[in-house]
Amino acid sequence: MSAFPEGGTLALTAGDPGLAGVMVGMGWTVEPGAGPLAEPVALAIVCGEDGRALTPEHLVFFNQLTTASPGIAFSLAEGTKRSDAEQIDVDFGAVPEDVTRIAFVTYVDPEVRGPGTFGTVHDAYIRVTRPDGTELVRFDTPPAKPGTAKAVLFGELFRDAGGWAFRALGRGYENGLAGVGAEFGLDV
Repeated sequence: MSAFPEGGTLALTAGDPGLAGVMVGMGWTVEPGAGPLAEPVALAIVCGEDGRALTPEHLVFFNQLTTASPGIAFSLAEGTKRSDAEQIDVDFGAVPEDVTRIAFVTYVDPEVRGPGTFGTVHDAYIRVTRPDGTELVRFDTPPAKPGTAKAVLFGELFRDAGGWAFRALGRGYENGLAGVGAEFGLDV
């Protein structure tokens, strides 16, 4: 599979009308160093027409495994070999019509190891697979300035012509969760 470009989009359901849902996997490697290791945390933000989170409960992350809207949840596949650091399942048929975008963000948790950046985070990616694990698209997402980025918007699923599509983004936030919160209307 060739490299997927930043800003590139892929129509998921237009090319496969029977595709009922996907698994979105995110992963990375943290380079060991002399100081504290970065602790990347993945989250999905469920957005409405204005591109902002529908409510503060429209997040999926390690401490909130499902959202106020059905159809989006952290994957809890126990006992299976997982190549991704985190996986989020999306059931297209269960996602309410008012959800127009699902943004996938990873941030460096400042509460676990102290303030950190993506400077020691390498090989970051987002991938979208069919429920059977067949990969549809993978985007390797290095932030533009890894030494200063504290959060990265890896990519998004969005409604497109009555179906769903994926867009690769890779946009870094130097102000971490504060920048993510400002963009998506969240108090984080």
